[in-house]
Amino acid sequence: MSSPADVAVSVFRELEPEDIRVLTAIELGMARHEYVPDRFITAFSGLNLDEVSYRLRRLHKFGLIRRWSELYVGYILRAAGYDCLAINALVKADVIQAFGERLGVGKEADVYTALTSGGEEVAVKFHRLGRMSFRKTRVKRGYVEDRMHISWLYQSRLAAEREYRALKLVYEAGVSVPKPIAQNRHVVVMGMIHGDELVEYVDVGDPASVLLDILDNVRKAYLKAGVVHSDLSEYNVILKPDGTVLIIDWPQYVTRRHPNAEDLLARDVRNVVKYFRRKFHVEADFEEALEYVKGLRDEPPTVVERRRAD
Repeated sequence: MSSPADVAVSVFRELEPEDIRVLTAIELGMARHEYVPDRFITAFSGLNLDEVSYRLRRLHKFGLIRRWSELYVGYILRAAGYDCLAINALVKADVIQAFGERLGVGKEADVYTALTSGGEEVAVKFHRLGRMSFRKTRVKRGYVEDRMHISWLYQSRLAAEREYRALKLVYEAGVSVPKPIAQNRHVVVMGMIHGDELVEYVDVGDPASVLLDILDNVRKAYLKAGVVHSDLSEYNVILKPDGTVLIIDWPQYVTRRHPNAEDLLARDVRNVVKYFRRKFHVEADFEEALEYVKGLRDEPPTVVERRRAD
């Protein structure tokens, strides 16, 4: 099944500057209108009415906008249209030159490979918070304000901005995360992700070493960057081919100054320790692990491997 980014990547090369101007006008209008009137699009695009009408028909055919014609004729961006605006900005900024294959499609993001102008392979993440109901998003994501009509564009862009900011903080502190490269609207460009989510593994070779690697990175993020992931689980730890870890998905991060930072840190540590006990039969004392990541003890927790039942 095609994703919005599949659509955007396939049609982007066919878009002309006038198409981008119309998409941009609709994006601006969505801050004021549930459906953007065609007269608004004409005024803000700087194009004449005939040209705008032609572009709207063309963009609708591409699947980039949705048309509404009840009380008046209006338009909104579809996800693929918003993708095209972000792709256009990243191409114009000389960040991305070509797209590759889809790495994964999840509930809250689509991830693709791409090449930079310098030939570097990178990962491009399209945030998709609109896939959850807005009510669920407000409950799960504490950084989303409780507004009556908060749009999926705003939610997704805010998530991307937060993730990019978090990646910069923790990457500079030496935490094992994808290298932050660029961000525009709801899209984050980062270093290539090699490996699979921890949840996909039945055997990780040396589970005690992997657990300690995760805790070391949590400790480094907390002590050196002043950051708590706050949503850490087996779904956002990547095990790389060399056996080391990469921690991904940071839009829900909080700083150490957050009133719930210590509780969220404890939850992250507990999630990881419990998962390794259940899945890989290795145990680390939770209190020791928490003290270690908080810098209250220098020695990492002792990890004991339990014999599996036959």
